[in-house]
Amino acid sequence: MSCPEPIHTIRKLISGAQTGADRAALDVALELGIPCGGWVPKGRLDEYGTIPERYPNLAETPDSAVEMRTEWNIRDSDATLILSHGPLDGGSLYTRIKAEEFGKPWLHIDFSEESLKQALVTAGSWLDTVCPQVLNIAGPRASKDPAIYDASVRFLRDLL
Repeated sequence: MSCPEPIHTIRKLISGAQTGADRAALDVALELGIPCGGWVPKGRLDEYGTIPERYPNLAETPDSAVEMRTEWNIRDSDATLILSHGPLDGGSLYTRIKAEEFGKPWLHIDFSEESLKQALVTAGSWLDTVCPQVLNIAGPRASKDPAIYDASVRFLRDLL
């Protein structure tokens, strides 16, 4: 099966706006003019304090627990793309588990296992198969993986 339209017709990117992969998704969406948003914990909290106001269309969950944010972004998307360097753990592993529980397609791109070129082929083929209108982007926060933001930005710019 393939999408009736090209993959670049993703209508919206969402993320939890945490530092790292999540924030990279929002920055690339803003740069490319793709509508973006997502659920964030009550108080717009990230690991360093408050998520900057420059990120539009972020809705606060009624709870400050990050698990609710993760679940609601999966629930409100058609598919989830998880970016990392290495195996999934912590919140990224939780994201995969919840996507499976919700019956939503997900893909993990491990930048330590695939070249950028191969990761683009893998993700492009997956997007062409699952045809998401709303794509959730997830991955580790910057303090856990200081290189994930830059890797995610390069990847998402080329993918989208």
